[in-house]
Amino acid sequence: MNLLLMLAALSGAMAVGAGAFGAHGASGGAVEWLKTGGHYQLVHAVAAIVALRLELRGPAWLFVVGAGIFAGTLYLMALGLPRWLGAITPIGGSLLIAGWLWLALAALRG
Repeated sequence: MNLLLMLAALSGAMAVGAGAFGAHGASGGAVEWLKTGGHYQLVHAVAAIVALRLELRGPAWLFVVGAGIFAGTLYLMALGLPRWLGAITPIGGSLLIAGWLWLALAALRG
């Protein structure tokens, strides 16, 4: 659990850094990519920590990995890497959705 908690915390830190860079150092379309990536990554870092507190490691992993893929591809495009990386972004989004569905199922089961 310590590894997953550490990754969630680092994910939160990365989200704040991306948001700050988007607000103060980026221009053009990069600003929106950094803003969107930072928002999703920060929300899911917190969601992962909550899932861990509920002892739900599966959703927590999906939140951390999904946010890494989702936000990471947006960050890379903001830094000038090829836009085809945007085709990978929905994989991260799908993992995030799966994490929320798993969390809902766990709540339903009690």
